[in-house]
This record gives sequence, structure tokens and C-alpha cells, in this order.
Amino acid sequence: MNFKDLFPSLKPSFDPVPLTEKIRAGLAATAAILLMGLVLRFLPQAGYPLILLASSAAAAALLYAVPHSPMAQPWPLVGGNLLAGMVGWTCSLLIPDPVLAAACAVGMAIFLMHLLHCLHPPGAATAIIMVLGGEQFHHHGWGWAASTVIANTILSLLLALTINNLIPGRRYPMLSAVMPPLRQTAGSSGELGQEDIEWALTQMDGVIDVSEQDLLNIYRLASGHATERAAK
Repeated sequence: MNFKDLFPSLKPSFDPVPLTEKIRAGLAATAAILLMGLVLRFLPQAGYPLILLASSAAAAALLYAVPHSPMAQPWPLVGGNLLAGMVGWTCSLLIPDPVLAAACAVGMAIFLMHLLHCLHPPGAATAIIMVLGGEQFHHHGWGWAASTVIANTILSLLLALTINNLIPGRRYPMLSAVMPPLRQTAGSSGELGQEDIEWALTQMDGVIDVSEQDLLNIYRLASGHATERAAK
């Protein structure tokens, strides 16, 4: 990208999400973090407090603002967080320098989450928390670290399952709607345009974690490829 294209790219893109959905997302995240904090406070704790991890707040942004995102689904949430927690803990034990340990933990966590199809951005935050909070976690042992990550992860999942499905028009986890297969029609009356993509996004019951420009680009690439394939 050159500097000529940089500044136009900084402006916000079209946002088809209605105000009511934005309010619901904020209220849902508020309720989730409040309930999680209260539950963690009153759960049985063997000599050390179960704390609310900052990565749980990052997860709340996904779970309640874009609950249909592939990165917000149960397997990425659970698998990504637990995997990243183990990676962060291991790096904190094996690498003395905290900066190097943090870098390795984040990079390795992202690689393994990708490899196991459980990419969850807040998982990278969990990995770095295990490193930067290593001294505190090491003082109480691996049991506290594991219990804290597991408790935050399971509570996040249970609350997402409950709160999202109480909100009208939402469903969690994401269940892909069965749509009729696409067919090429000869003599089409017009080419798909950005306004068509924007209209289609407003018909979806929830926030789709992709821009209308990306969808339009995908359509154009697919259409061009289909035309080339038919010409062979």
C-alpha cells in the first residue's frame, strides 16, 4: 500500500449494524463480565484467588459484538484459550527473559491455534498474561494458572451460550443457514453491486465479521474464475 491509499483506508467503512444491535452488544458484554466476576469471586478457592483475566474482556468483544464470527465459536474459544494458556506457561518456565518469552508465547500460540483450527485472538492475550504474570502465577504453582484459565474459559462459554440465545434474533453457536445452490443465469439483468451487498448484510440476523467490500471482491473473483473456467 502506498501513502496515497493510506489515508482513505483509515476512514470507517459502511456499517449496516442497527443501533439496537450495538446497544444489545454493549449490555450483553456488561452483564457477562459482571456475572463472571461475581462467580469467580464466590467459587471455591484453595488458598489463591481466581482472577478475571483481561483476555476474557477481549473475548467478550467477539462473543457479544460479532457472535457469528468463526473466531467466536465454542471450539476456538475453548481450544484457543486453553492451548494459549499452556504455551504461555511453558514459555514463562523455559525462557528467562520476559520480553523474549512473551514474543515466543504469542507467536507459538497463534501458530498452534491456526494448526488446530481454533484461532481465537484473545488467546494470544491469554498467552502473554501467563508470561507477564509469571512471577505471581509461579508463586502459587501451575494449579492456580490452570484453574484460572479454565474457569475464565468455561464461564465465558456458558455465559455466551446463555446470554446470546436470550437476545431476539441471535443464535449461538453459529449454525449456518442452508441456502439454495448458486446457479449461473444467462443474460443476467445486472451485475452485483456494493449496494446489493450492503442490502444483503442488513438482512442477516447478527453481525457478520467481514466487510461488504471483501464480499464484493470475493464475488468478482469467483465470477471471473467461473467465466474463465467455462471458456476452456
